[in-house]
Amino acid sequence: MTAPLPLAVIGGGSIGQRHARLAALSDEVRLTAVVEPNPARRAELADKGLPVADTVEAVPPDTRAAIIATPTQSHCADALDALSRGWAALVEKPVAATLAEADRMIAAADTAGLPLFTGHHRRCHPFVAIARDRLAQMGDPVAVQGIWALRKHDGYHDAAWRVARGGGPVLINLIHDVDLLRLLAGEIVQVSAMLSSDRRGGPVEDTAAICLRFASGALGTFLLTDAGASPWAFEAATGENPAIATTHEDCWRFIGTRGALSFPSLALWRDAAGGVPDWSRPMLMVQEGDLPTVDPLEAQLSRFARVARGGADPLLATGADGRAALAVTLAVLEAGAEGRPVTVTP
Repeated sequence: MTAPLPLAVIGGGSIGQRHARLAALSDEVRLTAVVEPNPARRAELADKGLPVADTVEAVPPDTRAAIIATPTQSHCADALDALSRGWAALVEKPVAATLAEADRMIAAADTAGLPLFTGHHRRCHPFVAIARDRLAQMGDPVAVQGIWALRKHDGYHDAAWRVARGGGPVLINLIHDVDLLRLLAGEIVQVSAMLSSDRRGGPVEDTAAICLRFASGALGTFLLTDAGASPWAFEAATGENPAIATTHEDCWRFIGTRGALSFPSLALWRDAAGGVPDWSRPMLMVQEGDLPTVDPLEAQLSRFARVARGGADPLLATGADGRAALAVTLAVLEAGAEGRPVTVTP
């Protein structure tokens, strides 16, 4: 049996704690430390039976990998530090605060010969791979329609960083959808957007209406808000986050020249007779059977551990994937601020 991978979690906030709990229960990794500078939070983590450290320097020396779950502004420095210690790194999204920082991280990983991944864990759901197969049956891509609309509780914005630049739903929530859109529909090359903060009245956006152009020629629209109550969002559809109520309502639609797909239910619409569809011909809905339920964070951890031990994985979001998703979301913010279409920086 392969020995568990010694792994540290850098950052003891809410997402860091989720990573740490999964690592503590995993047979594939051995949690060496949760690095948390705040004494009170560190004490809480220790009370839960988790190994803690106040600095990275205090992490046990046999550590070989790290999950970085610190605030976005610290991702670059923390990733460079981890890589300099010879650790494989998985960095929570957004991978960095700027594209220049992401480039530094990617270059450092390449120089060190170490894996660098971005925490776009949704890729690890079983239905994502099936969706890619179904989309290949739908002819040429035509259009995509998506929505993420959940009302965050009022206390969510008490943290100062959540009302500062980068704390709105574009960089916090949309970036996950962007990564999956890239995986399923291809590169996004241009965006237009309207942004609003009228509902919450804060300095960051609470709502966005976005138009997307894909390299394939397909077009897309996406409606985003963290100020409106609805059943339509990825987490609500899948139940992947225990803090968000589950609705099982689809939140995306893909349209091709030969059919359409609702996501994540994977309901596939095609010509009922198997011919070339047009608006005069009946369509048949083919519903996917029951799929295994997984915790995508747990699946991501297992995949990361295997790569850190020298394996390979075609699904995990690389540092370059994280940079590409960041480029799209930054372009959305720019398009909304300037009122013009923005070409996505490659």
